[in-house]
Amino acid sequence: MDRSAHSAIETILRDELTRGDLALSGVAPVLTHMLSGSGGSLVSEALVARLRGILGHIAHQLLASRDTEYAASDADRFTDFLASDGAVLSHCYAMAMEGYLTERLEAKAALDPVLTPLLQELIASTNAEVAELAMTTLAAQSRFVQSSKRMEMPLRELPADMFHHLLQLWIHAQNSHGDTSGEAGLKDSLAALRSDYDEGATRAGLLARLVSALRGGVRAALSLEHAGLALFTTALNVLTKQPRELAVLSCHPRQSARLALSLRAAGLIEDEIEQQFTILHPEKKLPRGFDDLLPDRAQTMISQADARADAPANAQKAE
Repeated sequence: MDRSAHSAIETILRDELTRGDLALSGVAPVLTHMLSGSGGSLVSEALVARLRGILGHIAHQLLASRDTEYAASDADRFTDFLASDGAVLSHCYAMAMEGYLTERLEAKAALDPVLTPLLQELIASTNAEVAELAMTTLAAQSRFVQSSKRMEMPLRELPADMFHHLLQLWIHAQNSHGDTSGEAGLKDSLAALRSDYDEGATRAGLLARLVSALRGGVRAALSLEHAGLALFTTALNVLTKQPRELAVLSCHPRQSARLALSLRAAGLIEDEIEQQFTILHPEKKLPRGFDDLLPDRAQTMISQADARADAPANAQKAE
């Protein structure tokens, strides 16, 4: 393929990736608007209900950690406070999306949300450590599916950076009242929350460890039908160095360019990528000549897009 054809393919994908990222950047204000009860059409009501439930569950867990009674109005106010934080909102949105997609894939493609063929193989591994890790991951995935149906998010399942970020928000919210009489109780609740947290035991941590344990066989996790959504998105996260939240969101129809580039960057060829699209988005087609796009170039395009998206946030932090 000549250089002009290469350029045309990259332009198509870059434009689609840019549109997808612009859509993502608009998610937070739309969600904030819908969570306030004003309604809207860009994000489904079902997804907003999941998100509201997750935020409320997190708020209740933090309030309950003080071991004192609190009013429903306090929980509502704290839920709104959490929803105003971009990092918390983005993570919870991605988890709500993962729960929604997991259920959708089970209904539309008969993909088991917990015991996938790849997980069964790993549980039967002759490597005792891998088999034990797979069993522990199975239990964690089962808990996630049940929590998702209840629209919950246990604090102990949060990634480490999000867990510690939430504790900082909790401290800020408590200190903002200006009442120092409860400082001892706050310290006790923080100590209890931290002692109950183990990053290695979180579902995200277990999935990452299991994908790493696949070593040269990691490509097996890039088959949705074989691995399931949880391992699939974790493999994308590990292989392309994207945040796992973005790997999850790439499975949304409006993020098909990011998904295609991610799978190419991970080493899949056109036919293998189209197999994943058949499961997720059968109406989507790859541009002609897509296979001529080298994996390294696909990775560069993703990295450049993520750098552009991070630039405004980093500029705000600098200010």
